[in-house]
Amino acid sequence: MKRKKIFAISGSTRSQSSNESILKTISKMNSDRLEVSIFKQLTDLPHFNPDLDKDNPPEVIRNFRNSIQESDGVIICTPEYIFSLPAALKNAIEWMVSTTVFTDKPTAFIIASGLGERSFESLTVIMDTLQAKINDRTRLLLKGSRSSIDENGYLSDPSAIGEIEKLVRELEHMME
Repeated sequence: MKRKKIFAISGSTRSQSSNESILKTISKMNSDRLEVSIFKQLTDLPHFNPDLDKDNPPEVIRNFRNSIQESDGVIICTPEYIFSLPAALKNAIEWMVSTTVFTDKPTAFIIASGLGERSFESLTVIMDTLQAKINDRTRLLLKGSRSSIDENGYLSDPSAIGEIEKLVRELEHMME
């Protein structure tokens, strides 16, 4: 059986963030079925500028868009900063507005934060606007995950892992 390709985006720019740890956990837990590629260049993306988003956008943007386009599905895991999405993640998503790379793309997202309700609502609206293929079972608000990362950088909370596994299974179902 061919493994499905998942393009994973951490909304945190912090090294060894809990968001990246969650994505690493997803990759490890599902390595038999999914090929998870975690995007490491969020801080390399230039600030969104519609003037640059013409026929030949910057190469890093073309590569980013191609990675989304060529994947079978996308998972975004992000914190909430000041009741909103982190600026670097919002910037990355803004580069997608003039494209159709998210249109009908099976997408899941996890807001891993202390609170997270506002980012959850915001990302839902944004992904709906981009016409990503999401549903209630591919969206997860995961509170307090930072304290559940083990010494190896993986999520260790059984309850959170169970919720994430349900989300991943639903995403897999959407990719069929």
